[in-house]
Amino acid sequence: MQISIIAGARPNFMKIAPIIDAIKQKQKEGNDIQYRLIHTGQHYDKNMSGSFFEELGIPEPDVNLESGGGTQAEQTANIMIRFEKELIEHPADLVLVVGDVTSTLACSIVAKKLCIKVAHVEAGIRSRDLTMPEEINRMVTDSITDYFFTTSEMANRNLRHAGIPKEWIFFVGNTMIDTLLKQRPRFRKPEIWDKLGLKEKKYLIMTLHRPANVDEENKLKVLMDEIVNAAEPLPLIFPVHPRTAKILSGMGISYPRLYTIEPLGYLEFNYLVERARAVITDSGGITEETTVMEIPCMTLRDSTERPETITLGTNELLGTNPEAIKPAMEKLFNGNWKKGITPPLWDGKTAERIVAHIMNIFIPEERVQDLEKSY
Repeated sequence: MQISIIAGARPNFMKIAPIIDAIKQKQKEGNDIQYRLIHTGQHYDKNMSGSFFEELGIPEPDVNLESGGGTQAEQTANIMIRFEKELIEHPADLVLVVGDVTSTLACSIVAKKLCIKVAHVEAGIRSRDLTMPEEINRMVTDSITDYFFTTSEMANRNLRHAGIPKEWIFFVGNTMIDTLLKQRPRFRKPEIWDKLGLKEKKYLIMTLHRPANVDEENKLKVLMDEIVNAAEPLPLIFPVHPRTAKILSGMGISYPRLYTIEPLGYLEFNYLVERARAVITDSGGITEETTVMEIPCMTLRDSTERPETITLGTNELLGTNPEAIKPAMEKLFNGNWKKGITPPLWDGKTAERIVAHIMNIFIPEERVQDLEKSY
């Protein structure tokens, strides 16, 4: 069988890397399963050089559709037009999409219109916030998906409530955690560690990029004031997203204990996360990683598509009101932050389960024992 695997942004590659590893293992065992890795080019990332793929053991894409730029509608259209040509030239039995970026939505639509089956990894997650483009991408993709690979029981429930037959929902775990557990022994100390003389559990990490937090200068100023003051006396390390950097540069924000730095690579950033006292973020993926690494996490959003990081993990949803930051910091410094546990099946074997299910669907004679061994 032939699978077209779609990635549109750097986090997508981290999610599909273990799936490709699992496919390669099946190939070594003599199974007829092939893949083609397609980078839609949705996001330009200066850190995505050849060394990025080599460092994390991620294969170079077979093709880059170079569909970045423009409005969301223009980008969606560009991806669809170019992926349709790619899929006609290189037919597939299955198109596998991950996450919730524009490429996920666009390539799913193209595949279905060409009567090709679609598998969605991280299916069923919902924030209930339709102001997020990602939520629209998730909902539309899941409405036309054939095979749903989920990270949590909540995602399973969302899909069942949407009328998806339970036989096409596969609770497998989280491929991002596969990558985290594989790479954790290789985390690398960034230059900022020695430059600032950082000590384990004696600093905080922050990331901000969502429009609700960074688009309005006055709101961002109040938010930064609250975070820095509440974090005292700890230094605050802030790898600045390009979106946020543009806004900050015009505001002249400066604090003695705030250190704004360039975005870090995966191994260096997670080195800092693993040793931090806590993380302050508006990212979804970071809440998953902090949960597994047992690091307290404060999420500056009003909703989350990953509720298991709250109900089971170390994450707390503070909302976007700056007044919520001080009480959360007091809770942290008083030693009252919850411990959390790792969610079920976030064990580093998710990709093995996904590929075993795919082979069981498309190559029925494959023995089901592979599925049983991966759980």
